Amino acid sequence: MNNFSVIEPTDDLVRVAEIEAAVARLSAAKTEVDRIIFGQGDVVERSLIAILCGGHALLVGVPGLAKTKLVSTLGTVLGLDDRRIQFTPDLMPSDILGAEVLEQAATGERAFRFIKGPVFAQLLMADEINRASPRTQSALLQAMQEGFVTIAGTPHALPTPFHVLATQNPLEQEGTYPLPEAQLDRFIMQVDVDYPDRDAERRILIETTGIDDATPAQVLSRDELMGLQTMVRRMPVGETVVEAILDLVRSARPEENEELAGKVAWGPGPRASQSLMLATRARAMLQTRLAPSREDVIALAEPILQHRMALTYAARADGYTVKGVIQQLVSKI
Repeated sequence: MNNFSVIEPTDDLVRVAEIEAAVARLSAAKTEVDRIIFGQGDVVERSLIAILCGGHALLVGVPGLAKTKLVSTLGTVLGLDDRRIQFTPDLMPSDILGAEVLEQAATGERAFRFIKGPVFAQLLMADEINRASPRTQSALLQAMQEGFVTIAGTPHALPTPFHVLATQNPLEQEGTYPLPEAQLDRFIMQVDVDYPDRDAERRILIETTGIDDATPAQVLSRDELMGLQTMVRRMPVGETVVEAILDLVRSARPEENEELAGKVAWGPGPRASQSLMLATRARAMLQTRLAPSREDVIALAEPILQHRMALTYAARADGYTVKGVIQQLVSKI
């Protein structure tokens, strides 16, 4: 009889193997998106983070920065049914949600039938969302939070998963309606889309003005994506990261931080902490790590918090900005 024994794989080893396999699939998906979208690495990463968290993202940038192409590319690569709605001032809630119509059968009987609107998609692009009236904007509130819509008192479940990637032009103010705070809070993060650098723009000129245009290929399936979303929620988070999230979010509230009194009109609520908790996990997975770190909290502080805070008029007059305030708060954690 020998002194050796067979070592069975533990649950931790199995979990590590699952995460490593997931990381490989995610890397392949991100590489495919980067092949189509040039010079927007941070934007692609943050959009993927929002989807991995099961949430929604607000893309803010001037026209012509490939926001629309990004959403359609993500839909193809992730294996999701994607649709696009162009928001305009005359858009009605029924144009988004759908409506009931009265139909008459051959027997003469009449009955209402619900015709689904474009919101019944797995990945919905709400293009220039701030151009629609507040009534139409609010049509997305229940869908974004609850995963279903109510028409004539009857709930209709949306497809799973369900994600909204909305775009907004930060420059134009005529014919626009600012999103209410309650709706902004439904977006897990605000992704600022900036101009590409010179090398990326050179690549755009060369590769997108010829006869052949690159098309994305599907990398993941719906079921794979939902499995990855579950894995993100199972990822362990260290106590130091939890404390960093609490310190950051709570310090952004004027009631908790005397230094912000008179500067910040209102700060982020608990949903910001929840979003940051999920987003740090997703970022760690995208960067081939098994757990999030304080660096993830620092990197995601601005996109998570900037649309959940507002400065006072006096602070804006003195030259303060929301991003500047967030950077000051981040420097202390």
